[in-house]
Amino acid sequence: MSTRSPDSPPLPEAAFARSESVARPAKGGPLPLLVLAGLAVLGLAGTSLLIGVSHVSWDALLAPSEHQRAVQVLVISRVPRTLALVLAGMSLSVAGLIMQMLARNRFVEPFTAGTAESASLGLLAVTLLAPGLPILARTAVAAGFAMAGTALFLLILRRIPLRSALVVPVVGLVLGAIFDAATTFFAYRFSLLQSLMAWTTGDFSSVLRGRYELLWGAFVLTVVAYVVADRFTVAGMGEAFTTNLGLSHPRIVALGLAIVAMVTAVVVATVGMIPFIGLVVPNVVSLMVGDNARRSIPWVAVLGAGFVLLCDIVGRVVRQPYEIPVGTVAGVVGSLVFLHLLLRRNDRVG
Repeated sequence: MSTRSPDSPPLPEAAFARSESVARPAKGGPLPLLVLAGLAVLGLAGTSLLIGVSHVSWDALLAPSEHQRAVQVLVISRVPRTLALVLAGMSLSVAGLIMQMLARNRFVEPFTAGTAESASLGLLAVTLLAPGLPILARTAVAAGFAMAGTALFLLILRRIPLRSALVVPVVGLVLGAIFDAATTFFAYRFSLLQSLMAWTTGDFSSVLRGRYELLWGAFVLTVVAYVVADRFTVAGMGEAFTTNLGLSHPRIVALGLAIVAMVTAVVVATVGMIPFIGLVVPNVVSLMVGDNARRSIPWVAVLGAGFVLLCDIVGRVVRQPYEIPVGTVAGVVGSLVFLHLLLRRNDRVG
């Protein structure tokens, strides 16, 4: 009689039962809580509009003829920055949820699976080989590299028999380190380390009107993910279960890879890497509303936007008038939560 490791992925039947049991709505219904969370995110967005070196207040905005500079700062800098924060947080969180379902592991996201590092390698390659390409073409190349890196990660996972849930993120971190080492080597060789820093540090200080609109494409991909959310839920139960329902598991995986790769490439090309958002937020939402993707995606999007806004506010307040990049704040908080999840999983298994 064969035995299974406690850390091995769940069988489709077990996953289906777990999904049905965990995905029950919270007492009182999840919709009012989601509305309250949305209002809290709007409050954080309003706070973000008023924080910065240049003085902007509601009194100044109510009398624009007397405070033209405040209105210009708001329209040119603050509103685009806040929108970029919201869009990046929403899209990266949903991308993390999709990756966790495809890999069937809670500790996977674009920045622990080599996706972001391969996108950065793609940006470096197009900068060296075709520096005159427009930003949209560069992002498309980066998305291709990100898709290839993520597919390689999933291929490696398929070759690991009875893989442990704790081994999967280690494989992703090692693969990402290989991509990052290659990117750093070529950037140093061709004097592009400064450009590389712009891609690897999630910083919104340079976001202005006309420099963030590409992130709306990531928002469209988030909507697409919500439309096909049921397929991702089924794919997360395993290839055999998906095939028995008459769905094509490879097509669903390919769609998920495309969404994750394009979202990651857009965010990296626009504002740089913001780690651990796609890991922390989906895990928190899973504890609240369960594993059903259609029910989880609105929560993931709202909490992801709020998490990035909060990290940005902390980064701007701690050392005023200087800023700590959002990627740094999110990396510190996310790494602590990541370690907590790992230790919590290890204690439960042991």
